[in-house]
Amino acid sequence: MTKPQSLAQKIIARASGRDTVRVGEIVNCRVDLAMFHDSSGPRRLKPMLEELGAQIWDKSRVVLVMDHYLPERNEESRKIVRIARDWAHEQALPYVYDGLGICHVVVPEHGHIVPGMFCVGGDSHSPTGGAFGAYMFGIGSTEMLGVVVTGEIWLSVPKTIAMNWSGRLAPGVCAKDMILSMIARFGINGANYQAVEFTGSAVRALPMQERMTLCNMSAELGAQTGLVAPDIVTREWLAQAGAAVPIDLGVLQSDPGSADQQHDLDASTLSPQLAAPHSPARGVTLAEHSSTRIDVAYIGACTGAKLEDLHFAAEVLRGRKISPSVQLMVAPASLKDRAHAQADGTLQALSDAGASILPSTCGACAGYGDSFKENQTVISSTARNFRGRMGPASTQVFLGSPYTVAASALRGYITDPREVLQ
Repeated sequence: MTKPQSLAQKIIARASGRDTVRVGEIVNCRVDLAMFHDSSGPRRLKPMLEELGAQIWDKSRVVLVMDHYLPERNEESRKIVRIARDWAHEQALPYVYDGLGICHVVVPEHGHIVPGMFCVGGDSHSPTGGAFGAYMFGIGSTEMLGVVVTGEIWLSVPKTIAMNWSGRLAPGVCAKDMILSMIARFGINGANYQAVEFTGSAVRALPMQERMTLCNMSAELGAQTGLVAPDIVTREWLAQAGAAVPIDLGVLQSDPGSADQQHDLDASTLSPQLAAPHSPARGVTLAEHSSTRIDVAYIGACTGAKLEDLHFAAEVLRGRKISPSVQLMVAPASLKDRAHAQADGTLQALSDAGASILPSTCGACAGYGDSFKENQTVISSTARNFRGRMGPASTQVFLGSPYTVAASALRGYITDPREVLQ
């Protein structure tokens, strides 16, 4: 009798040309999509490919995004972006997205990721693709070289850890709070490089961009990938992106009893979460820091400035003014989300409240361009707050949801958003 197969196992089996796979088995998988950006891609791949005299295995399965070193503010950034642009032209790559936003948002926006795919990315937050029922994980430059030349990669079939969320989220609480609570509970190595599948009624109730937040930050749980089983929400979102779902979604569901571990969590009891400097795993209550004054509130990055995130912030700030002691910085995750937020009045509401609207790039999250200053205290909707990542080592960065960041900007100190949403 065949052992029940998890969603992760089913996708890996398909990619390896098998009917089933066993946990711990080493298999060779065909890659459906390889994504990299200006920082992780051409400047590293170009010289290695030239040394080998090798070619890209299938250019239609490669996507390049320029997002980390934009806007080009110094000679180093200009050089890195120029290498990427020149290489893309030289290779005649069909899918190049230059200055359209952050790779983890732009790639699915353009319909490149659909359920059942097996994908790799040259960035640690590549598990974002798992929100669409695809198996996607981050790899380094040497591994990416192998993929780009052969179209294949091996992996050890992971265990599946089910994070089963029942109930419904309360107003002012969102997916960022869900994932921060899991990171605080299980730690940054809690998943031990296995597959995490987010399940339960609370997850199924989330819109697609909120699912993307969960899967994106599965990297902060130490997972190889994060997954949400595809459903009608997935299908409808992809249809708007111009992508058809080529597989029966009923096939892409974990079999009962396939998870190696399951943790049951209740969304209805969840409160806004806060991670203290200098780790996403340093979960603390907002009450502990309710008197902590902030200098900067930052709404940005692939995990904190998508359209849904901008809506959350505007819900708090519409018709209000931020504290005069705070600088509120908003960097929409993509030009598409920026345009939607402009059209529906969200950006205007944020601007009227006192926000500075920044370019749609990785920005301060990646430590390029709009980084913070010495000894500043920052509350941010980004994924990471490691010492020195977003500014000098003296910068203190707290992580929270867009709701919490906006509420804190309003008051001038770390604030529970439920207090201002009442």
